[in-house]
Amino acid sequence: MRRYTNRFINAHHQISGRVLSAIVVLPLSLTIAACSQPNATTADSTPSTEPTTATQKDTLVEQPQAEIIPVSAHSDTQSTILRSVSATVYKDANCGCCKEWVGYVEGHGLNATAQNVEDLSLFKERYSVPQQMRSCHTAVTTDGYVFEGHVPAKHMAQFLKNPPSDAIGLAVPGMPVGSPGMEYQDKFMPYKVMQLNKDGTTEVYATIESPQQQI
Repeated sequence: MRRYTNRFINAHHQISGRVLSAIVVLPLSLTIAACSQPNATTADSTPSTEPTTATQKDTLVEQPQAEIIPVSAHSDTQSTILRSVSATVYKDANCGCCKEWVGYVEGHGLNATAQNVEDLSLFKERYSVPQQMRSCHTAVTTDGYVFEGHVPAKHMAQFLKNPPSDAIGLAVPGMPVGSPGMEYQDKFMPYKVMQLNKDGTTEVYATIESPQQQI
């Protein structure tokens, strides 16, 4: 009897472990799938010729686990809220969601120049993006303000209209599903837009709990 009981307990533990693994992997799988979607309409510039001396690979920070909520697609309404802004976007040549985000901000008036680089960490370090705030691309305006990751155009415009005196820019850490450029099967993961400060600290600039708050 004890032998059969032990077999039952072992089988129960194996099944429980598999279920838990599936729950943890699902949000990350959605993130990877969303970022792998290419955008053929957004042209990249030639790769950056700046020297790369470091071999450290860029570390992407995942958003805390959150419920995936089915929603309607983002609004197709285009605006010109960034029409007076120019920026260089440092990205990997094969990053599909980076191309999507560049096309998105260009649709809102941003004059964007995409630069494909081999080592993104060099640029993130150069522009003082904290490790825990990093994402898949870094945009730097001609005024020197930094926008890391899939920041909504709405919040970029708000920030640039009245930049906090102690801030260098905004960041959306990781690649939350449903953020601009990360649309995937009408899913949405709530996230926060973080303010990057000159002293290396961060604070919440905006909390995005629905796609409508991005518009």
